[in-house]
Amino acid sequence: MTKKYFGTDGIRGRVGEPPITPEFVMHLGYSAGKVLASSDWHLSKGERPAVLIGKDTRISGYMLESALQAGLSAAGVDVLLSGPMPTPAVAYLTRALRLQAGIVISASHNPFEDNGIKFFSSAGSKLPDATEHEIEAGLTAPIRSMDSAQLGKARRVNDARGRYIEFCKSTFPNYLDLRGLRIVVDCAHGATYQIAGPVLHELGADVVAVGVQPDGLNINHECGATHGTALQEAVRKYGVDLGIALDGDGDRVIMAGSEGELYDGDQLIYIIAKHRKQRELLKGGVAGTLMTNLAVENGLKKLDIPFARAKVGDRYVLELLQKEGWQLGGEGSGHIICLDKHTTGDGIVSALQVLHAMRDSGNTLAELARDITLHPQKLVNVKVRKGFDLSASALVKAVQMEAERDLANDGRVLLRASGTEPLIRVMVEGKSLQKVTHWAERIADAVRADALDESASPVQ
Repeated sequence: MTKKYFGTDGIRGRVGEPPITPEFVMHLGYSAGKVLASSDWHLSKGERPAVLIGKDTRISGYMLESALQAGLSAAGVDVLLSGPMPTPAVAYLTRALRLQAGIVISASHNPFEDNGIKFFSSAGSKLPDATEHEIEAGLTAPIRSMDSAQLGKARRVNDARGRYIEFCKSTFPNYLDLRGLRIVVDCAHGATYQIAGPVLHELGADVVAVGVQPDGLNINHECGATHGTALQEAVRKYGVDLGIALDGDGDRVIMAGSEGELYDGDQLIYIIAKHRKQRELLKGGVAGTLMTNLAVENGLKKLDIPFARAKVGDRYVLELLQKEGWQLGGEGSGHIICLDKHTTGDGIVSALQVLHAMRDSGNTLAELARDITLHPQKLVNVKVRKGFDLSASALVKAVQMEAERDLANDGRVLLRASGTEPLIRVMVEGKSLQKVTHWAERIADAVRADALDESASPVQ
């Protein structure tokens, strides 16, 4: 059954426009609270279910936090408030505090005008589809507040930041430290602004923290994991050994070497996997996505490390890891999941796994990455009419087959429809940038030609 509001990463949109309005979010809190209250949690007599709410630094977080709190309280659920806190921190604290759920108010790497709501289960993982369906079903029922004596209470978790800092540090080996390393960390004016720097500093690094002056409006603005040029400039400006950039809610990471060269999620996953393989710490293989660079797949193959691709989205990477019984996976965007360290993707924890490999081997970031050169990729988003059936286009199939013959074993073509917009995403990858660009544009032109032809077969 299709969900109306929940996507692959919670509910997200422009603030003030449905569904990201105070009225909807209060109703969402109420419906989620009723689902939680009706579940069998083995609570003591008179004990209410409890939920943690964390948020990033967007100005709209204040409004949405109050709306969620009101809805949950009306449903008889206690609320713990952490203030600005990374998404993975809420997942960890929900589990550590033995709460019934965790909620994050964030739109991740999006600009400040957007916001969203993500839920975590008591185990610190994404909610199962069945629970999301149940919450959506409750949105049609009116809010009927509990009697005053049964209303939920709210309190601040004053030690949330310190707890999470200690957790992050615990994922780095006790026998190693970061003394002698000078590191720039770009926190994107987001949820890690009071956390990433202290974690690295307490492990011994000399830290230069940038992107740590949030004003509610500047989150992700020309900084952080989605704007690598800012990290490159900071690395060169401060003459450091390496740089780390996180996104607004702290679940993505990219890194830069001492010369400012950038390393994305694909390269960082390869570094972690190779190190773990060498130290006999790797359980099974590595999970990527349809967009994972072919060079990573080929590089892992040379190391005799199994590799499998999931659909795009960290939710699907997690599902694949759980299915295979593996521990490491992620995306080129910097979502990296290390299930032996955390239940969800965590930018700080992932960066520490790379730093572990550096300190263990004595190599620089550039030296660790030198045997993995990413193939050029070209992504073109093509707007199409609503109902356009890509699979029925003979023209597109013909051009795609021609491209695949030319690229042979040195490249690949991926065509997929967007799940949220009337777009066809055309991705071509290969060793030759000239070939990749040529075929991406040729295929995109074929999609445009057929998509504008009203006689082309629509989706039934």
